[in-house]
Amino acid sequence: MDADDRPVLIVGASMAGLRTAENLRRAGYAGPIRFLGAEPHAPYNRPPLSKELLQTEGQGHEDVAFPIRSALEENVEWVLGRAAASLDADRQVVVDETGTEHPYRALVIATGLRPKPLPIDDHGLTGIHVLRTLDDAVALREALRPGANVVILGSGFIGCEIAATAAKAGAATVSVVSQSRIPLERALGPLLGAEVRRRHEAHGVRFFCENGLFGLVGDPGVERVILTSGVMLECDVLVVAIGSDANTEWLDGSGLDASDGVLVNGGMQAVRADGQVLENVYAVGDVARYPNPLFDEVARRVEHWNLPTETGKRAGQVLAAHLRGDDCAPIVAAPFAPLPSFWSDQYDMHLLAFGMTYLADRSEVVAGELTDECVVEYFRGDELVGVCGIGMRGAVQGYRSRFAAPVAAR
Repeated sequence: MDADDRPVLIVGASMAGLRTAENLRRAGYAGPIRFLGAEPHAPYNRPPLSKELLQTEGQGHEDVAFPIRSALEENVEWVLGRAAASLDADRQVVVDETGTEHPYRALVIATGLRPKPLPIDDHGLTGIHVLRTLDDAVALREALRPGANVVILGSGFIGCEIAATAAKAGAATVSVVSQSRIPLERALGPLLGAEVRRRHEAHGVRFFCENGLFGLVGDPGVERVILTSGVMLECDVLVVAIGSDANTEWLDGSGLDASDGVLVNGGMQAVRADGQVLENVYAVGDVARYPNPLFDEVARRVEHWNLPTETGKRAGQVLAAHLRGDDCAPIVAAPFAPLPSFWSDQYDMHLLAFGMTYLADRSEVVAGELTDECVVEYFRGDELVGVCGIGMRGAVQGYRSRFAAPVAAR
């Protein structure tokens, strides 16, 4: 196959991969694109998995699928239900789990994340769930029946959203077990995290903080869990929500710096472990690690909802220029400084945030009341690094302009 006839290969049929392809087309690339995805589904929206889809019987892929724009209806091949197994960057070939080779002209890594596993032996017990994929959500929805005893390991956004959904679904008990002192402490800080806990407890959710899982009891399904504190909880459904790992094992031996996601420059171009930039290999979405000059020059993976779109836009723009043979250096040199944002709905509580709240060393309520609607600012020293509101959406949206320029220019 002639090098110019090879497709742009997007590994990961994800939101980030889809947005990259859309922006490639928007920038004028009309050549072949191939998606290689581990899941059997075309790209879909993940936030509803822990909310609407988890609580609405009968909802499926069609309810969360992203529309495929007309520009991607031609000269695009979808190879779904097959995970990537290895990358040979010198030969420009990805091998999938069946041994099939996928040569590429350019590669976009959009393989995202997977849930961290249960930290103890499950002894083959049933009734243990994670939540990352559509199929995970459907399986968990069937288990969250009224009267169930639900135990959630982890008090991050996924854990808290599932707790709210389970409580609303009529679970007999909902227990959240966490090694953290306060739910959502890293993302929201102690003030807002404590308020989230208070609101959950008002709906009957129990928290076992600074605690872990010691053992499981049951046959054939889990019936009770034993905590490191010695407490034993009745359990029909155990949900493991203790964070995620980047899907980068298939990159072992490729030479890429994939120590915590894939290190990229400001153009989303992958960086080898020896520091060399690969101009035809890109990483986008949750798997990409890059500096954001809005805050500092530390390369980080940031898992917020808007960043698959932002990184996809950037990669599509740079990759299209590369494929045209243009000098990409000026584009890559332009600051890539997207403003991270996230949101969460739990009961009637609507959280909206901008920035990197988890960089803060202090926070303070600047508007409203913590027990009602409010705005909380987050500071690293004297620098505003984030804002989060319960309600008060207009006030929180007004902070976007406060993050409009890199730190060095403010």
